Amino acid sequence: MSNDKHHHHNAVGKLSRKLYEEQLTRLHVEFVRLQEWVVHKGLRVCVVFEGRDGAGKGGTIKAMTERVSPRVFRVVALPAPTQREKSQMYAQRYIPHLPAAGEIVIFDRSWYNRAGVERVMGFCTEEQAKHFLQMIPGIEKSMVDSGIILLKYWLEVGPEEQTRRLETRIGDGRKTWKLSDMDLKSYSRWFDYSRARDEMFLASDTSWAPWHVVHSDDKRRARLNVLSHMLGKIPHQKLARAKIELPKRQHRDGYKETDYPFRVIPEVF
Repeated sequence: MSNDKHHHHNAVGKLSRKLYEEQLTRLHVEFVRLQEWVVHKGLRVCVVFEGRDGAGKGGTIKAMTERVSPRVFRVVALPAPTQREKSQMYAQRYIPHLPAAGEIVIFDRSWYNRAGVERVMGFCTEEQAKHFLQMIPGIEKSMVDSGIILLKYWLEVGPEEQTRRLETRIGDGRKTWKLSDMDLKSYSRWFDYSRARDEMFLASDTSWAPWHVVHSDDKRRARLNVLSHMLGKIPHQKLARAKIELPKRQHRDGYKETDYPFRVIPEVF
């Protein structure tokens, strides 16, 4: 990532909350339309989010899934592999999560763990990492050939902004869970991650499954850009809807309110 790109990007200025909310609302309406289309057409969509710690993957995924059905937009954020999973073929634990008809599966980190954190932090051997990078284009090709729409996003955050974000996680009770021991251990290895990322791009940026890079120092702008890009990458149309009217309610027919002593929660507010 060249630095001048960052400077040019920051020159635009941070996006105001007001404008962000307006645009996000507009995109949310479009995502509901996309959802209806995906279900109607039985499309299978797989979206991969990768990036450094603090790059904004979680926030982007939340912005995307806020207003849609969790049965259609399924977020997959796998824990560390178990002993049994470690003994499997590497891609095996990810395969069951791939989308069926009418599903959009979003990976909050993915099989690319092997090219990133596992490689940098020594959870796999160099040999395993190299083997993964050789093998993954073929696996992704078979996914795409089977009809899956595969989108891969890399969120790129600058070193100063990463530091700022990780520091805010220390004092904010809502964010402390976002700073794991692993994040702390890997924080110092900025350039190891840069090297790992560069090799990952070289090996897996293919014509059938290209990487889309997002500069996320301005997280609001980044979220809107990702959502907008995704809508452009999944061709969809607005489905005609019949005018919706609520039906009449049935008659009481002798029903009486129960006097069962329910435990009503205390009104604290």
